[in-house]
Amino acid sequence: MSTATDTVVAPQRRDPDDINRANVPKIVIGLFGLILTAWALGNLFLAFGYYPQWFLDNKILIAALALIGGVGGAALLFWFLNMFIEGLPNRLSQGIMPYAFLLPGFGLIALMLIYPTIQTINYSFANANSTEYVGLANYKDIFGSKDFWNAILNNLLWLALVPAITVAIGIIVAVLADKLSAQGEKVSKSIIFLPMAISFVGASAIWNLVYAYSDKSQSQVGLLNAIVTKLGMDPKTWLQISDGKLNSLLMMVILIWLQVGFSMILLSSAIKGVPDDTLEAARIDGASELQIFFKVIIPQIRGTIVTVFITVVILVMKVFDIVYVLTNGRDNSDVIANLFFNEMFANSQAGRASAIVVVLLIAVLPILWYQVKTFREEQMNR
Repeated sequence: MSTATDTVVAPQRRDPDDINRANVPKIVIGLFGLILTAWALGNLFLAFGYYPQWFLDNKILIAALALIGGVGGAALLFWFLNMFIEGLPNRLSQGIMPYAFLLPGFGLIALMLIYPTIQTINYSFANANSTEYVGLANYKDIFGSKDFWNAILNNLLWLALVPAITVAIGIIVAVLADKLSAQGEKVSKSIIFLPMAISFVGASAIWNLVYAYSDKSQSQVGLLNAIVTKLGMDPKTWLQISDGKLNSLLMMVILIWLQVGFSMILLSSAIKGVPDDTLEAARIDGASELQIFFKVIIPQIRGTIVTVFITVVILVMKVFDIVYVLTNGRDNSDVIANLFFNEMFANSQAGRASAIVVVLLIAVLPILWYQVKTFREEQMNR
């Protein structure tokens, strides 16, 4: 009587020629489909300005175009790309598969980030209309400008205060909220995080009401001047003081108000991730709560603190909306981004504006490098 083990079925082996044979129809259809889809998508969106006005005024049609052309077009593009790769010989297909699907993403990065960066550096050596090269004239102009150095000093003041204060308040709020009941923690964190949902322009408009000025003979609409007059003092034009440093400090309050919620959420998560064993061991050794905080908790959340700090630093270096809405650089309160905007759009000096952006880019690069370096070190230590 035979059993199942009496017969051994050898596994089928594929012919090596079949493995390495290309599927020509798939390659042709996939390649043709890729080219056709890319051409159609390019014409669909690049010709947007030539659409009839009745179409541009209809938001439903615009949304439908975005869904069909954007989502559907991307799906079709990847479908043809997959068909093209599957048609290649097996070994080649397996080798290039990951890179092929990353290629569109890298292409968009190159198109949206790398190309504009190179073009901006190129324009920084050209004249106001970007029609001919003027060498280093734009850099000589901006470095010889009092307004440029005033903007640099203001940016340094923002950098010295905003990130440190934002992180410090975020840590304090995260620790205090953690001491509340579960419901109290949710409510308090929601309230503090709420400003993050407001745009910089919207926040500037809100705080403009706080700093608003009315003549002392009239009732004060601005909250700050209402408090000042109640204390028996005269109202002040808070955002029109000749000392730009005070104007900048008042605007920094807005950015801190907006970013404390972001800082609190990340730091609170990091604090909750500190092992209870280390905290209990410190308490057994007789450490006070203050010592536990500075010598146990802070060292263990250092990576998150650095990440939040650098993120706010980069944001501060690019700060624009708040300054533009409230002062537009008036009374020595200008910053680099606002100076660029005015040079580009108010003064029509594309060359000088590009040079300002290049200086800002060079200033940001070391910070980005440090952030990436810190992130990699954290990943390696885990």
